[in-house]
Amino acid sequence: MMRMTRRCFLSSAAAGVAAPYVIGSGALGAAGRPAPSNRVTMGFIGIGGQGTGLLHSFVRSAQVLAVCDVDAKRRQGAKDVVDQAYGDKGCAGYSDFRALLARPDIDTVCIATPDHNHVLPVILAAKAGKDIYCEKPLSRTVAEGRAMCDAVQRYARVFQHGTQQRSDQRFRHACELVRNGRLGKLRKVTLVVPGGRKSDSPPSQPVPDGLDYDMWLGPAPWAPYCPQRVQNGYWYHTYDYTVGFVSGWGVHHIDIVQWALDAELGGPTELEGVGDYPQDGLCDAAARWHMALTYADGLKVIFSDSSQDNPYAHSEWIRFEGSDGWVWVRRGEIQASPPSLLREKFGPHEVHLYDSRSHGGNLLDCVRSRRPTIAPIEIGHRSNTICLISDIAMRLGRKLKWDARSEQFVGDDQANRMLGRAMRAPWTL
Repeated sequence: MMRMTRRCFLSSAAAGVAAPYVIGSGALGAAGRPAPSNRVTMGFIGIGGQGTGLLHSFVRSAQVLAVCDVDAKRRQGAKDVVDQAYGDKGCAGYSDFRALLARPDIDTVCIATPDHNHVLPVILAAKAGKDIYCEKPLSRTVAEGRAMCDAVQRYARVFQHGTQQRSDQRFRHACELVRNGRLGKLRKVTLVVPGGRKSDSPPSQPVPDGLDYDMWLGPAPWAPYCPQRVQNGYWYHTYDYTVGFVSGWGVHHIDIVQWALDAELGGPTELEGVGDYPQDGLCDAAARWHMALTYADGLKVIFSDSSQDNPYAHSEWIRFEGSDGWVWVRRGEIQASPPSLLREKFGPHEVHLYDSRSHGGNLLDCVRSRRPTIAPIEIGHRSNTICLISDIAMRLGRKLKWDARSEQFVGDDQANRMLGRAMRAPWTL
């Protein structure tokens, strides 16, 4: 399978995937489940902690036909979840995502692999005619994100990014307050997210039975196996696979800021900041950081980890401060001054943002209707790009100018070379 070319793969998978596939009532068999006539078929790629949570959330609202994971134990565990839910043994398991994508009866895929293994499954899924849910952050480089956007657009696929705060009414209300001028002139935006971690350098070990470690590495550089490398608490802070919580957590709140500023397809024009990068150990992404992002109108957005000057006893939040008031929002909580802002209603001719009450439900609705989701790929890419270029600015240690239209730094060849990364053979875009 590693030697299967994209051309051969696509020619074998092309038949019957142009439109959503909805299974008939006779195919389900289990009593007491929702009507099958409008159930979308799904496959899951990556069944770690987040993938397992997504599987549990979709298994009853869609028809899960297959799961894929490089770890045999996780793969079997996911199969067991599906089989138990449906009362049969019909769920297939794969270790190579391309085998799952080759199935013409799978309409939509859910991708929850580590960040470095998002790009190729998304592109190949789009080419195979699948609609896509992909966990955040979208990609580990700007170039990868652009390639993903181009593929999804070229093949007219429905896409949902895993920035689920867009389906939270508190965040939507905060954005509508800003967009409708209820805070007056916006003066400052501050967002705080959890910082990264440091680690030791664990010794290498033999690859355990049941783990396809080469497939786990995918396009990332080869590295000796140790259990920590493939664990969420470590790879999430290792530069070969991500840029750490700068994007892993940061993209959630950056995405909300972009939404509030009506800048979802743009971004800042200047950025400058500092980061603390561990010099020893497995984890080498930024552990601490402080960024200043300046938009074209002069507005500054301060983006930092929670170890910085933090007036709130929380590790993640956003504060929009205007001439007439402020709103502070985080998961599960919203505050404002004056408090009446929380009861504010918006008129028929004011801005009413996309209203989704369920992120997963919104995906399935849009697969059926072919409407854009609340978190389409281009918006997810732009939000993630801000995180990625923040990391570049901190690594270079200087102010950078950014042209969001061309997705290039202005007059800085060194910074522009950092917008992409080489892929380990035989993987290529």
